[in-house]
Amino acid sequence: MADRDRPEPQAHLSVWDAVAIVVGLVIGIGIFRAPSFVAAGVSSEWMFMLVWLVGGLITWVGALCYAELAAAHPHAGGEYHFLSRAYGTSVAMLFGWARCTVIQTGSIAAVAFLLGDYAARVVPIGPQGPALYAALSVVVLTAVNVVGTAQGKKLQIVVTALQIGAMLAIIVFGLFGSAPPQPLSEPVVPPQTAALGMAMIFVLLTYGGWNEAAYLSGELKDAPRNIAKVLTLGTAILVVLYLLANFALLSVLGLEGLRNSDAVAADMMHLAAGPVGETIVTLAIVVAAISTLNATIFTGARAFYAIGRDMTVMRWMGEWDHRRRTPVNAQLLQAAMALALIGLGTVTHDGFKAMVDYTAPVFWLFLLLVGLALFVLRWRQPQRVLPYKVPLYPLTPIVFCLTSLYMLYASVVYTGAAAWVGVGVLLAGAPLLLFKSGRRLIDPLPADTEAPLVLIKNPHPSGDRP
Repeated sequence: MADRDRPEPQAHLSVWDAVAIVVGLVIGIGIFRAPSFVAAGVSSEWMFMLVWLVGGLITWVGALCYAELAAAHPHAGGEYHFLSRAYGTSVAMLFGWARCTVIQTGSIAAVAFLLGDYAARVVPIGPQGPALYAALSVVVLTAVNVVGTAQGKKLQIVVTALQIGAMLAIIVFGLFGSAPPQPLSEPVVPPQTAALGMAMIFVLLTYGGWNEAAYLSGELKDAPRNIAKVLTLGTAILVVLYLLANFALLSVLGLEGLRNSDAVAADMMHLAAGPVGETIVTLAIVVAAISTLNATIFTGARAFYAIGRDMTVMRWMGEWDHRRRTPVNAQLLQAAMALALIGLGTVTHDGFKAMVDYTAPVFWLFLLLVGLALFVLRWRQPQRVLPYKVPLYPLTPIVFCLTSLYMLYASVVYTGAAAWVGVGVLLAGAPLLLFKSGRRLIDPLPADTEAPLVLIKNPHPSGDRP
């Protein structure tokens, strides 16, 4: 039986702490690569901007759905906790396995690879430099977060501020720099449904990461009231920054320039600010990758922690360090697995692409299940008083689920063999279900009461939630 006096996560994150983490998670290196692929899939400038706006609206819809789930069920386990309540421990544990071995660690390795690529341009250290930088970044940032949550949070706030500052510099130079703006042109290619679908895939991948806010709900002050603010504010900041950044890129490079560029931000800054601009944008990408990597490491270990509390053979992973306010064992295991994936990625042609292919189908499968969980939990507890309700129910979650279903299809059709490797790793976790706890996951409390996990009791009846 789990010890009821074991240390638990405390509510210590403010709204702006959590917003900084969410923004840092999403504004990564994708915005510096995706616009060229998006431009290749659209027929005109206005459609280029439209798909970014639609992507932002889809992200906002998903954030509203997550806000209801996280407000009703705040917990450091995030999506793991939602799935356990909706479908039981078997589905939740498969998700925990997938997140630990595919989704989170694959994402960490992918961002680390890009960080290594750009860091090697600033300070070259040999042919293996990118891989060495990637591994070193995982080690250093994990160490920062093992020291304590407060240290990881402070680093995230500082780096996110620098990151947004760099984004604003790109926007200002793009919109008001000395480079002559490119004239808007008529459509140069006929619209193609398949190409437009590919463009949306890259847009949504660039917006990806907002769902990590669910893992902060167990440590957010007054989570039932504040989680919706975190998701709404974070999404609004992201949409505004992405629209402005893409309009700046379009104004300087034009649609054809975007299509023909492999480094859109660097090319735009070269035209607007000269060689110094290229150096600035390279450093900005490094900062963005550090921000994303640190935030992903911060939130990712919470899933390791949650599954460790429900799996009898891995209870050591579910230990919470009360003094440091972080799951130290989970952080170390996560780092070890990410380093293993970095090692494997170095033998492929493109480590970053291999990691994206590896994670995509499994990620969208479980995002779809989380969206459906909103319907399941409302159906199971129709009289429950929800702290926050998603607007326009059931239309909003239906849109989110259909989008997730399409992305699941696209991630299988348009990715490489690594996608099936990720699916295989997911299926390989099925035998772990033999080691799940045999007790009931949810206590039979009234429908309008938050039922705590049997294995994770709240030791603070005064209101601070785990």
